Amino acid sequence: MDSLTAAFRNGQKPSFPAEAGTLEYAQSLDQQDKLGHLRKEFNIPTRTSLKKKALNGVSPGENDSEDEKSIYFVGNSLGAQPKAVRRALESQLETWASIGVNGHFSTLENSPLSSWQDLAESCARKSVDLVGAAVPEEIIYMNTLTANLHLMMASFYKPTAERHKVIIEWKPFPSDWYAIQSQIRHHNLSPSTSLIEIQPTPDLYLTTESILATITEHAPSTALVLLPGIQYYTGQLLDIKTITAHAHSLGIPCVGWDLAHAAGNVPLCLHDWNVDFAVWCTYKYINAGPGSTAGLFLHQKHHSRNLDRLEGWYGADKSVRFLMEKEFQPGKGASGWQLSNPSAIDLASVSAALGLFESVGERYMERLRGKAVVLTGYLECLLEGLIRGGVGRKGEEQAFRIITPGNPLERGTQLSLMLREGILEGVSKVLAEEGVVCDARKPDVIRVAPVPMYCRFEDVWKFVEIFKGALARA
Repeated sequence: MDSLTAAFRNGQKPSFPAEAGTLEYAQSLDQQDKLGHLRKEFNIPTRTSLKKKALNGVSPGENDSEDEKSIYFVGNSLGAQPKAVRRALESQLETWASIGVNGHFSTLENSPLSSWQDLAESCARKSVDLVGAAVPEEIIYMNTLTANLHLMMASFYKPTAERHKVIIEWKPFPSDWYAIQSQIRHHNLSPSTSLIEIQPTPDLYLTTESILATITEHAPSTALVLLPGIQYYTGQLLDIKTITAHAHSLGIPCVGWDLAHAAGNVPLCLHDWNVDFAVWCTYKYINAGPGSTAGLFLHQKHHSRNLDRLEGWYGADKSVRFLMEKEFQPGKGASGWQLSNPSAIDLASVSAALGLFESVGERYMERLRGKAVVLTGYLECLLEGLIRGGVGRKGEEQAFRIITPGNPLERGTQLSLMLREGILEGVSKVLAEEGVVCDARKPDVIRVAPVPMYCRFEDVWKFVEIFKGALARA
């Protein structure tokens, strides 16, 4: 496996041998996996638990056999549950029950968490390497992704008669679309004239050249470029560094990024790339749980600027927060954009999930990325074998095609499979029956994400065998 990872680090695509299609080969890669121990830190839903209809006090745990565990390839939607999250939540509940309101300022011995009012900043310190910040003050955890996007646009989207456009991509996640349109309308402008969409090729690929060309064309009238680090539908990873630098070179005042599918998935260097702001959720690749508190990055260059902002109590500096004065004195950096007292329960989940990344050791994102490239490359290799073999073909039409870029530098963990029209429901039904958990996007796409923290090469092999049978039946 080290040779496969080394190939990627040397700018080459991992190449798999002829015997790659055997179970024994997949198992041999698992035996070489230096991060395989992380799987034990997660509760993976089992084939039985997926059918559960009522709470019974039993959760997947240590005694589940690998054969009983599901093939959980949906970390691009909701990550598996870290066992540390349960311990962190129990710690918070005991603290609350034991010392009540004093938990805002005090930490009980043996607790893995800081006091409640310091917890968001504690999570920020744990995330410096996760997103490539220069200092923890560039990060804060608060609200949810869309709320944070609104807060950033309230500060950075300042349209004028000459400069009013927002440049986005052709298929943003609906929540981003709604937020951006509503912000444009809030300024009494029309999305029909102030919203520019970058169009893909017929294969749904966004070339960097077309992105840069669109930015160049509209630069004099653009107030904000807002793009996804990874396009949620196709799984394409955009060139954040190049795009950000190009937009800035043309005088566009702000470049923001939605990193919902990038944070915890691929290495990021937001400070060095000069990103103005970024927002991300924590329930996908960060594994903090459904609806967990989101993250926000605000570049250090903006910290000393007198930016307009929507103000709230927790955005006040801690030194004055409890003086209850009317004058707003913002906290340092991104923390000055906080609004309300954050949920200590949610932040406990985030803190525990971030701790797992730290447990990987130095350069943890680089190490996770190394495994992910090989894991997703192996999935691609086996799926391409099905295409070559004509599995599920109808006449001249193949059963599916991979719409995620083949270049590992242009994707994260996810592969998106575009199925032949009309077979999505049947294929999804078979996958569910066989204990596969992945994500379907109507009308014809299945998104498959083998996350390196808790997925195995054997899982990939089994998935492809099940998918092969599902295509034949469909």
